[in-house]
Amino acid sequence: MFEIKVPAMGESITEGTISKWAVKEGDAVHQGDVLLELETDKVNLEISAEQDGVVERIVRQEGDTVQIGEVVGVLGAGGAQGAAPKAQPAAEAAPAAPVVPSAPAASAPAAQPAGGDAAELTATPAARKLAREKGIDLSSVPARDPMGRVSAADVQNAGNRPAAPAPAPAAKPQMQQPDAVAPGKPQERKRMSRRRLTIARRLVEAQHNAAMLTTFNEVDMTAILDVRKRRKQSFQEKHEVGLGFMSFFTKAVVGALKQFPLLNAEIDGEDIIVKQYYDIGIAVAAKEGLVVPVVRDADRLGFADIERKIGELAKKARSNTLDLSDLQGGTFTITNGGVFGSLLSTPILNAPQVGILGMHKIQMRPVAIDQERMANRPMMYIALSYDHRIVDGAEAVQFLMRIKEMLEDPETLLLEG
Repeated sequence: MFEIKVPAMGESITEGTISKWAVKEGDAVHQGDVLLELETDKVNLEISAEQDGVVERIVRQEGDTVQIGEVVGVLGAGGAQGAAPKAQPAAEAAPAAPVVPSAPAASAPAAQPAGGDAAELTATPAARKLAREKGIDLSSVPARDPMGRVSAADVQNAGNRPAAPAPAPAAKPQMQQPDAVAPGKPQERKRMSRRRLTIARRLVEAQHNAAMLTTFNEVDMTAILDVRKRRKQSFQEKHEVGLGFMSFFTKAVVGALKQFPLLNAEIDGEDIIVKQYYDIGIAVAAKEGLVVPVVRDADRLGFADIERKIGELAKKARSNTLDLSDLQGGTFTITNGGVFGSLLSTPILNAPQVGILGMHKIQMRPVAIDQERMANRPMMYIALSYDHRIVDGAEAVQFLMRIKEMLEDPETLLLEG
């Protein structure tokens, strides 16, 4: 017998939620087969079988929160003993066929009529879950286990029988609560994913634990658009990656952080830790929620390296294949709401960082060139949210102004970034 346990997943992760079991009780598995998928605060992980065998028992169900090292299932040895659960349907059709288990199994149903509570206590979690879904009274389900324990297979067999009057009453409790809130109105109740719960908790913590303020400015994107227009094709041919906006903004952020190092710091108790490296987090909207993979040592990367790295991380985020190492750390974050059409927003800090830059939609607007001239220019609002506990307003404004200056004169990025 082998216990299926939740493995260690990193120093910052202590628990997870079972999002999906890939097997069920009685299934034969081989070493390396995926048993279940575990959703953590940051990534989804697959837990595989460490040996051949048969899934003897599933202890924790989908949706359960489990701790590191906790037993979530039991894998039995292969062979006749492990295959017993598979033979249960045949035992029902021809009870005289099995020689050894037939006598104990016959006594199990006799013990069931003692009451529904007894059957409930001797049923596996999978059996209870399946019974609830099918509306089956567990006290009426005969068990084939020698110890009288009702398995999911027993419930499944009971559900296949013609007479099953229980489903209608079982459906009523599910409807009573929504109907009580809004009678006659269609509703759907969904459980929040672990990642969404974590995002919600961290955002609230950031607002409660930091003195967060936001300052705004706008950038004339004419020069950057001109560079991209002139260099885009040759850049693609040389580096085999597109020249986007994120490399310009990443370089500008690094240059500004070098001049205003407190925005590249964090608070630890009564101390300030000023980081002398530049690991820039890039917020990516994935299916399960926002994630912030990190571009390491961005100050040492060229434009092509930054674009390539951001593309790789974004692809992994959307395919849910990010590693924990892709998400850990980060000294400053950039988020781009402009890809969704946002014109202006106030980004929330990614704790324990003390600064986050928000990019927005590029929009043509009339701009005064001087007292006599106006022109339509591609303008972008940018926003800097910062922790006022260690960053003063004047410093935050100057930081954002420095980013604006570098973006409007991209050549300086080669020197400052």
